[in-house]
Amino acid sequence: MLDRTQSDTTLNHEDTSELLEQDRVAEENAGEKGWRRPLGWLRRAGQFFFALSFSSLTRRIVSLNLAGLVALVASILYLSQFRAGLIDARAQSLLVQAEIIAGAIAASATVETNTITIDPDRLLDLKPGESYGAPDESSGLDFPINPERVAPVLRRLISPTKTRARIYGGDGGMILDSRSLYGRGDVMRFELPPPSTEKPGFLERATISIRTWLNRGDLPLYRELGPENGKGYQEIVQALDGVKSSMVRVNDRGEVIVSVAVPVQRFRAVHGALMLSTQGDDIDQMVTAERLAILKVGGVASAVMIVLSLLLASTIAGPVRRLADGAERVRRRIQTRVEIPDFTRRRDEIGHLSGALRDMTNALYSRIEAIEMFAADVAHELKNPLTSLRSAVETLPLARNDTSRARLLEVIEHDVKRLDRLISDISDASRLDAELQRQDMAPVDLRRLLTTLTSVANETRLGHDVAVEARFDGRGATDTFSVPGHDSRLGQVISNLLSNAQSFSTPGGKVRVSCRRARSEIEIIVDDDGPGIGEDALERIFERFYTDRPHQGFGQNSGLGLSISKQIIEAHNGRIWAENRHGPVGADGKPTVAGARFVVRLPAL
Repeated sequence: MLDRTQSDTTLNHEDTSELLEQDRVAEENAGEKGWRRPLGWLRRAGQFFFALSFSSLTRRIVSLNLAGLVALVASILYLSQFRAGLIDARAQSLLVQAEIIAGAIAASATVETNTITIDPDRLLDLKPGESYGAPDESSGLDFPINPERVAPVLRRLISPTKTRARIYGGDGGMILDSRSLYGRGDVMRFELPPPSTEKPGFLERATISIRTWLNRGDLPLYRELGPENGKGYQEIVQALDGVKSSMVRVNDRGEVIVSVAVPVQRFRAVHGALMLSTQGDDIDQMVTAERLAILKVGGVASAVMIVLSLLLASTIAGPVRRLADGAERVRRRIQTRVEIPDFTRRRDEIGHLSGALRDMTNALYSRIEAIEMFAADVAHELKNPLTSLRSAVETLPLARNDTSRARLLEVIEHDVKRLDRLISDISDASRLDAELQRQDMAPVDLRRLLTTLTSVANETRLGHDVAVEARFDGRGATDTFSVPGHDSRLGQVISNLLSNAQSFSTPGGKVRVSCRRARSEIEIIVDDDGPGIGEDALERIFERFYTDRPHQGFGQNSGLGLSISKQIIEAHNGRIWAENRHGPVGADGKPTVAGARFVVRLPAL
């Protein structure tokens, strides 16, 4: 029976331990759930906010503006001078009250020695340093502070101030605490209940942590000492030495505690110390009210800033989104020619971006159209010699005599040479844009370039008995006539113009090249003495594959030279055009044509 009882007892203890362990685990899980639940709410709220239809640019504008405002409000809350001024004012007020109460306590404690009737109403009117009754020699004797006589006076003086008063004797032991006063002068003692085992909730812990962070700073921590440890407070030690002092501390709940201590003395004899301290939430309520007012203003300012940020973002993000959509449509080529939204009327970066995108798109479409036209022209120009070549090849086996076969072979050779020239010129024209984009422009000395090309043209003549002379109209003999560009490509243009002028000039004629400044440009003029250019062909001669050489055989020229020259000059931000030189008036009353003139103008350095 005894063993069974012991076994049951053991089982009961084990069950009890298991239940306690389960309760502990449940409490920990509940605590973890209490932490996780608010974090989950915050996470979902953040996901919802970022899932809004606002663009990334809108979120950045709103976030950055709000971040600046939050930093400003936080700094105001943290560095507010209101709290420091309030603490100083409260400390001074407590010092004045303490001196008045200390004088009243000194007078009340010596009433039995002086046989003076105490009037509490009169005690309330005492000024700092005054004592009740007339001073005499007997009043300066040592006396114990009688709590029964001091309690009614202390209770009446402390009740309206909502402060805590403690009176300590000369040994640092507590004589009286205003928290223990009850009734009319009765001193009551209550045993404090045991500390609660319940932990504060998440919100309460967060509030305490924030308040401690805001209020603590470099302030010491306030601790409640026992009644025998009054000298553990620095201000009590100084008061017992006859010096009044004050201290500012923070308790474990982050609440500011202001305490002052003054000596209770009569005729320089210190009989004890009076300590006045604020309640835990006395100053914090006023500071909290001030911070709430700041937060309200910050909330209104945040709402206004969000609205203004959204308006600002709508003027930035909306146009940028439309421009991006337009660029995307250009990439997909949804339509034949996509128009980029026009915001050029806006005098800001968005307007500049819109104009740049529109210009880029137009240049892109122009380049695409030019490539398409170039491909069509190339196919057409290659088709002609290929057709002639195929016909000659098909007819060659049918030739009856050597003369016919020789003529067909001559046609085949001519078409092959023509194809070779076309392919070479087409290859040069197709590489031109890429080469001009890859190479950086450098200063080009046109005087030296023209002098060199003129010398080469005079030495080679290329089958033409036509001389070339150059003339420079500058400010001096050393004027360089510099332009930014590519010397090889500019030399190609000048060589082409000289070759054309020589081919159209009569034997023994002369080609004249002149170079001069025309304001901010350098002008190059190439004149010949040929038949000139037809009025209807002055613009067409710069088209691809266009030739107008009646005095030369068919197919001797690809018609790409002037087109390539115009492309090179325009890539150098210049201009090129053709015109006729006029001579004396003829019999028909119209001026005669004295030759052709090509004019090139390039921006000068």
